[in-house]
Amino acid sequence: MTNTWFITGTSSGFGRQLVEQLLARGDRVAATARRTESLDSLAAIYGEQLWRATLDVTNTAGMTSVVDRAFTELGRIDVVVSNAGYGLFGAAEELSEEQIDRQIATNLTGSIHLGRAVIPHLRAQGGGRIFQIASAGGQFAFPAMSLYHATKWGIEGFWESTAGDVAPFGIGVTLVEPGVARTDFAGGSAVMGTALPAYADAAPGMLRRMFAGELPAIPAPGDPAKIAAAIIASANSDETPKRLTLGSDAYALATTALRERLDALEGARDLAYSTDADDYVAV
Repeated sequence: MTNTWFITGTSSGFGRQLVEQLLARGDRVAATARRTESLDSLAAIYGEQLWRATLDVTNTAGMTSVVDRAFTELGRIDVVVSNAGYGLFGAAEELSEEQIDRQIATNLTGSIHLGRAVIPHLRAQGGGRIFQIASAGGQFAFPAMSLYHATKWGIEGFWESTAGDVAPFGIGVTLVEPGVARTDFAGGSAVMGTALPAYADAAPGMLRRMFAGELPAIPAPGDPAKIAAAIIASANSDETPKRLTLGSDAYALATTALRERLDALEGARDLAYSTDADDYVAV
């Protein structure tokens, strides 16, 4: 079965892998990116099978226009993948206001506005699938990545709620939670805050030295091609999982974090119940 896909952030990483695999299997792809020339080589091979548009997800009006045009020109879009995003690294006080605003605008509010733009079209056509590329980092948090984690925890909450709103219209939502993968996430696409001496020997300083090649890099287990293939397989399945946790590191870290959180919650049960009003009867 062939589908028509709409994907953001297709210049590299998971987005690029998805476009390449989908075109190769015969699907039609509406690929968006800030620099559509990065897709020239694919356009030369696949012609009209690849629809392209320039898109910066921080430009809400521009994004709505691109989405409307894609649905109008392509007739129907079966699967939407919200993939555009990047990593911002550093302690909170090392980050500038501009960096903070840009990270939130790209990873969080950009994804929210994309959802708001595509949902009316999917509802009108009787359904579809939405994949939000989140992160296993939406279940736990590392030091020196506070703003990145804030956006990923935030987008988890948005889609967890919105999934219930749109399910009656035949729209399925899946959060994709990859672990560390062999993309350019920590390379050319990474943004660092301004180094403060106070953090030189703490996690932000160590991460900065790792990116500079002064310390050994943490091995990345995730294979972007396999992650893209897992998303495509899910889109072609009758089941709509709420989450796809992809990568051995993603599974292990999320499992540990969730168990620790549950243990702490259970340990605080008596305190939680003790703050109910005296006349309240627990259901």
